[in-house]
Amino acid sequence: MSGQSQTIVEVNGLTAGYGKTVILQDVTFEVRAGEVFTILGASGCGKSTLLKHMIGLRRPMSGSVLIDGTNIVTAEGQERLDVLKKIGVSYQSGALFGSMDLMDNVSLVLQEFTDLPREAIAMMAQMKLKAVGLQDAAYQMPSELSGGMRKRAAIARALAMDPKILFLDEPSAGLDPITAAQLDELILRLSESLQITFVVVTHELASIFAVAERVVMLDKDSKTIIASGRPAELRDHSDDPAVRRFFHRQAEERPAR
Repeated sequence: MSGQSQTIVEVNGLTAGYGKTVILQDVTFEVRAGEVFTILGASGCGKSTLLKHMIGLRRPMSGSVLIDGTNIVTAEGQERLDVLKKIGVSYQSGALFGSMDLMDNVSLVLQEFTDLPREAIAMMAQMKLKAVGLQDAAYQMPSELSGGMRKRAAIARALAMDPKILFLDEPSAGLDPITAAQLDELILRLSESLQITFVVVTHELASIFAVAERVVMLDKDSKTIIASGRPAELRDHSDDPAVRRFFHRQAEERPAR
């Protein structure tokens, strides 16, 4: 894990929602270059909503998201394209094209956004698949892969443009504990070998403690961040009951009848 302290992502006063319904209110935090940063919280707290705003899929009601110094909320034209090239995204479902083998899935990004010759694109796609341990599955279809392999393939595609920041949405969802642990190891290895920043959305405690250097925790009721810091510090020292329940897997107490 990197010890760099330069800020690469800044979320400032972000308020977001759908229609008139506010999901997130005045969310502010920063992500440091080279770290594995995790956004966590219980289901329905707005983790995926926040991710969509950070990668520019949705426009907030107010606030800004700076990616390497550029506000992705207001960027347009070439400036927006340039900032989008700095990020890669791996969605919870993997979002691989089922009619294409893994080589074509990874190559498609390079074909769309570069002028590289076919041979160079094929070589780069092979390199990305090798980076996630799938070089021997390059010509298999997504339907032929296990859930863990599909997650790895999605990461390989997200790495295609050599992004500075990789966003992972619930990477361990639906995986057995051993496969999830292997994916955690892959995240750490890529973070160290490629020196890129990871922003991971998850509620999986094992993965949080395995990979995260720092976290922010969202809360459904207050619609904002209720805790931030190192996972072990929040688990051991937080005074917030909601934070303690989350890190200690405790059900919310119900009033006696």
